[in-house]
Amino acid sequence: MSKISLNPEPSPKLNRKFSRTTVLIALFAVVGPGLAACESVASVDAAPDAANPLCAEMMVVLPEVIGDAERRPTSSQATSAWGDPSQVVLRCGVEVPGPTTDPCVSVNDVDWIAHEGEDGIWTLTTYGRTPATEIIMDPQVIPSSTVLATLSDAASRIPAEKQCVSIQKDEKL
Repeated sequence: MSKISLNPEPSPKLNRKFSRTTVLIALFAVVGPGLAACESVASVDAAPDAANPLCAEMMVVLPEVIGDAERRPTSSQATSAWGDPSQVVLRCGVEVPGPTTDPCVSVNDVDWIAHEGEDGIWTLTTYGRTPATEIIMDPQVIPSSTVLATLSDAASRIPAEKQCVSIQKDEKL
């Protein structure tokens, strides 16, 4: 019968005054920072309904690249970011928007409400889909047409329940 040792003797080739733990710590100290520097994690707060299963369906089909910006890891569930520093940030599970006077654009059958902040940063939120998806971006850094065209396919994984409507000037109220 063979015997398995849980504490095997160190290899005679290794200097006995160094334990395996010491070697691993030294290796991580040399290699670890180089690995961490390869990809920074974007700090993004999760939306209130981030755990919604429909968000998961959308997240798995997000593109790896938008324009020239590569996707990178984020700190929260149902979030994504492209570029370092972030050029585009996405959060699934945000509050579903109600009626608004903000403009609504339809890209590849997905309606997006566009809100321009005072700082020039845009927030684009899907309309008529539960849960809603939010994109934050600066159109001076990356074109909104590129972002919406690239992300609308993934956003369409959440079924539409409503569509944007607009009041035309010739309609009687």
